[in-house]
Amino acid sequence: MVEKLAAEARRLHKILEAHVPQKAVRDVWYWLRYGRKAPASDSAIFVRPGDVTHSLAHHDTLGHFRRQNSGRVIGGDWDTHRDDVERNTKLRSCRMRWEQGADWHETPIYKRMLAEIAAGRAPDECRSAEDLDERYAMLDRVFAETRFRGRLLTKEELPDHFRREHGGILVHVARDGTCLRRGGGAHRFAIARILDLPEMPAQVGVVHPKAIEDGHLQRLLQSRHREAA
Repeated sequence: MVEKLAAEARRLHKILEAHVPQKAVRDVWYWLRYGRKAPASDSAIFVRPGDVTHSLAHHDTLGHFRRQNSGRVIGGDWDTHRDDVERNTKLRSCRMRWEQGADWHETPIYKRMLAEIAAGRAPDECRSAEDLDERYAMLDRVFAETRFRGRLLTKEELPDHFRREHGGILVHVARDGTCLRRGGGAHRFAIARILDLPEMPAQVGVVHPKAIEDGHLQRLLQSRHREAA
């Protein structure tokens, strides 16, 4: 009984942490406004990683562009503030490891996270060098498994599945349907991009209203890979 209550408490905490009640209300509002074209929070969209060439550059409003804003529709010029995705420290570090054969200890992301741990923080829930080594050993396994399988698994196919594609590669949809990176899932994105996969599942982030009106979002909701299979 105690274990069951503890499990329910953990689930409730995760629901609140992921802002699920707020997302549910927003989903209903968007459905009333946009009908069947409306984005649903935490939905999976399917993107060719090679097409994701830019990330969102620094902008005053980008502090809100996180997982809790998945499926949020925002107009304006936020999607014009872009940076080269290859400048990302995690992607550069993954290329060093999986393309050039470097040890993780040599990569800038490992050094940065180790410094954060020394400063008393817990990046990616790592609290020691041992935790960090275990995390990157796990990522090596995911890379090898993905290369063998030829595709990234959706969050629904993973044991830590929570809600739709929540926790996946966060991707924002610009007015012209261009997919822009910013936020969680950087290592999964690096794996998909380095392996040049034909498609990857991603958690929908913020969506420009023009992308809905012009049908770009609907296109991204369809998995071409699965249809072909």
